[in-house]
Amino acid sequence: MAVEQPRTSPPGETTRIHDIGYRGYDGPRLGRAYARRSLYSQSLRGAYGLGRSVKSKVLPMLLFAVMCVPAAIMVAVAVATKAHELPVAYTRYAIMLQAVISLYVASQAPQAVSRDLRFKTVPLYFSRPIETADYVRAKFAALASAIFILTAAPLLVMYVGALLSKLGFAHQTKEFAEGLVSVALLSLLFAGIGLVIAAVTPRRGFGIAAVIAVLVITYGAVSTLQAIAEVQGHSGAIAWIGLFSPVTLIDGVQSTFLGATARNPGGIAPTTGEGIVYVLVTLALIAGSYGLLVRRYKKVGL
Repeated sequence: MAVEQPRTSPPGETTRIHDIGYRGYDGPRLGRAYARRSLYSQSLRGAYGLGRSVKSKVLPMLLFAVMCVPAAIMVAVAVATKAHELPVAYTRYAIMLQAVISLYVASQAPQAVSRDLRFKTVPLYFSRPIETADYVRAKFAALASAIFILTAAPLLVMYVGALLSKLGFAHQTKEFAEGLVSVALLSLLFAGIGLVIAAVTPRRGFGIAAVIAVLVITYGAVSTLQAIAEVQGHSGAIAWIGLFSPVTLIDGVQSTFLGATARNPGGIAPTTGEGIVYVLVTLALIAGSYGLLVRRYKKVGL
């Protein structure tokens, strides 16, 4: 049996130790603010599929087009008929297309947070100079901004079209500003509710179904109860019933304080006192959603 002889170094050859260059980082420390901004921009881009696969872009871009096309058609009709007013008020547009907005929130809220939970990447965020509140603020602001872009873009189309049609500048600007306030409040409310629901489960499918159930089914249930109340002559209960759906909450706020026409049965708008309750409930839901998200991610980061 042959035995392999140990190899010996040739005469004169010496052993070398190679420095592979491990060094500490001595570059700029950008800190929490930079990390928060980066997470916000990355989450906002992800809400429209930017920087992701083509498949991820299809639904958000399609819903964006669905939101804008009716506005463009209304502008074209107003120009062709030389109308003195747009067919739909700025404050009514988002309520009219609330099903599209709800579908967008249902598809993008789980995308914003469920993947981090599913793949357990949240603790990695917190290993950097970023805290729980930073993560929640970035995600909340990103989804709210994405919803605002979705809802404000068609209003901008309508506004530009109205000015090109030579409609009254002051009147259109006032109504456009009221519409922006309305969709900004809607964006914060829908983003908060959507993120709270999506953060409960790491499974995206469950998150989508739950968000749709809360936003769409509650609106259908509240509208049905309001119609029953009107038929039975209990019109005073219509405004109070509207407190139990995010869509009717926004409708009540804008019909009381932003000059919108109420979409309630019979066109019954909340009184000023009831409108104040609507505003307080809306703000409480937004603040409560933020608080629940912070509490949720404090446990996730352990």
